[in-house]
Amino acid sequence: MGQHQRGWRYWGTVSVLGLMASTGSAVAQQLDELGDDFLGTVELGQGKREVQVGIATPITVINQEEIDDRQAGTVAELIDSVPGVSLVNGNTPKGAGVNIRGFGATSSFGTDQKVAVIVDGASTGSEELYRIGTQLFTDPELYRGVSVLRGTVGSFEYGSGIIGGVVQLETKDASDFTNGEIGLRLRQTLQAVSNGSGFATSTILAWQPTDNFEFLLNYTLRDSENYDDGHGNEVTNTQSRMPSFLVKAKYSFGDAQEHALTASLNQSEVDEKDAPYDAFGTTSTSFGRVDRRIDNRVAGLRYQWSPVGNDLINLDVNLTYADQEIEQRYISGSAFCDDGGVVRNDPNCARSGPVGSPFSSATQDADHRYETTKLSIKNSMFFNTGVASHDLRAGLEIIRRDRLDASSAPGGTDDRIAVFAVDEISIGGHWTVTPALRYETQDIEAHDGSTSFDNSALMGGLSLRYEFDSGLALFGSAAYTESLPIIDDLGNATYMTQPERAHTYEIGASYAVTDVFSDNDSLSLKVNYYHSKLWDITSYTNFSPASRSFEPLDKVETEGVEIEASYSHGAGYYADLNANIADGTEHQGGRTARWRNRPADDLRLTLGKRIGQTWDLSWELAAAKPGLDASGSAVAGYGVHNLRATYRPQKGVFEGTEIRVGIENAFDRSYRPSLYSRDAAGRSVKLTLAKTF
Repeated sequence: MGQHQRGWRYWGTVSVLGLMASTGSAVAQQLDELGDDFLGTVELGQGKREVQVGIATPITVINQEEIDDRQAGTVAELIDSVPGVSLVNGNTPKGAGVNIRGFGATSSFGTDQKVAVIVDGASTGSEELYRIGTQLFTDPELYRGVSVLRGTVGSFEYGSGIIGGVVQLETKDASDFTNGEIGLRLRQTLQAVSNGSGFATSTILAWQPTDNFEFLLNYTLRDSENYDDGHGNEVTNTQSRMPSFLVKAKYSFGDAQEHALTASLNQSEVDEKDAPYDAFGTTSTSFGRVDRRIDNRVAGLRYQWSPVGNDLINLDVNLTYADQEIEQRYISGSAFCDDGGVVRNDPNCARSGPVGSPFSSATQDADHRYETTKLSIKNSMFFNTGVASHDLRAGLEIIRRDRLDASSAPGGTDDRIAVFAVDEISIGGHWTVTPALRYETQDIEAHDGSTSFDNSALMGGLSLRYEFDSGLALFGSAAYTESLPIIDDLGNATYMTQPERAHTYEIGASYAVTDVFSDNDSLSLKVNYYHSKLWDITSYTNFSPASRSFEPLDKVETEGVEIEASYSHGAGYYADLNANIADGTEHQGGRTARWRNRPADDLRLTLGKRIGQTWDLSWELAAAKPGLDASGSAVAGYGVHNLRATYRPQKGVFEGTEIRVGIENAFDRSYRPSLYSRDAAGRSVKLTLAKTF
């Protein structure tokens, strides 16, 4: 398999390089034909990603063009290019986890509740599912945009206890393809991936029968075998097969179509047979193997009202239902454990902690299900008070999370009511002051009624921004949040009455200017420093030899610098830079150690050239300093080169066709990124063909 895939990659690379060479001559010929007037048709734009310099909040937006350009196989793989975002345990759908600023997924759990994942307004994901994986069992082909908000200060509209950040995904609309015109459009996308012999197919049907009604149907299937690392060795447990679909309809009505009603359903599933229970791949065979099926579905019904000429009403009522269901069956006799130095095969044994101990197969046999129903009522209003203008967003959320009783963890319900308000106040054209508050109450109870707890928290933050006439802006913020107890901890009375608490301080600067080095060029830059402190901890523990038990950390402190920059020239040249420098420490009993989830410092640099609307050619460097992998072992730094080319004919029989070719890890480097549990993929050639009919 390894040699076969290396051959695939070799010939794929030769073919792509040949295509790029022929592309260069074709481009030159087109330039000759267009003559001196060619540059006049090029519009001034940004690089692949626009830097959000107009706000103090550290947020990165990945639009549809970049989603297509990156040809990512998972959402996690798509957003790991954002500064401050790292993947934990690789980039496969079932094992990937998102780490933002050192919080989120860990080497044991797919989430620590400090990163929120929002799909069309729905709060998705699970709590602590041991070694099963991420909250992002979904396909990037379903989405038109992804926003990654880092830190706490901008999170109060989306939840409590958010220290790492928020990942927001927005599904495609039919009007993205019909452009609001009556008719039927079909888009077909096919993708082939050399490393892992992967393929993907996505079919989108967009129908707009009237001016005010649109309907979309999307079916996507993504399949891949085990990939090879840079040495040509097959990396086991990296195969996946994930079908997904999206159904979405929108009806607008009213004299000016100021009312809109949207209904949507999207679902993805992963079905594994005889697979390791440990989806992270960190414990070899000690947990044995399972048959496992994961269904992830999100449904929503949304009403929006935005009356013309009324700045005080912009109402958004969103009823959502998110369901993550995991069914698994342990394969008897597949677990191995180390008992006093003697390795033996026993279905009821696995190594747990520093001392081998019995570990019932109930963990591997457990079925899990999380159902989250949320009603969100939000209104945005714009008004003036003297010299100040206000953009006020206020809302109410009613949330119920229901966790299935499992043989390895308690089930129960978590009912919450939250109110929030965020007021963006502009003063004198230079100052922007944004206070934010969230108050949340909780009633959490076991299904059998044996235990119940009530909690509440008031949290909030304040950001300040001052923009000079030169385009330079300075900003800073302070925020406090609390993470309320989770259903998984119902058996621990101390944890159920002790919310985790955290504060975060940030300071930074942004700069935006045009005509920097010549006419028709632009530069955007944003630099942000943050410092967070977490205490009253219940999520992270260390084994104590004295008590022979796991005890929570006293506190965790993290800090870092995030850099985003973009440069573009009217002639089509562009450059993007994203960098992250992070540090963190954990404290327990007077001892200090490196924060276990601290990512390595990393950098991404993209240089590219657009030729009209037809060609987009780019080179990307993804580099990182040495760090630690998921097991805490040292990993070397690396620099990986990616090449991408996009061809979009603007006229003729191929108009509406898109051809994308990418070479990832072009020099076939063998490396293991920080926080991964396995080596990354070696060279991979990706070819994507898309056509809108």
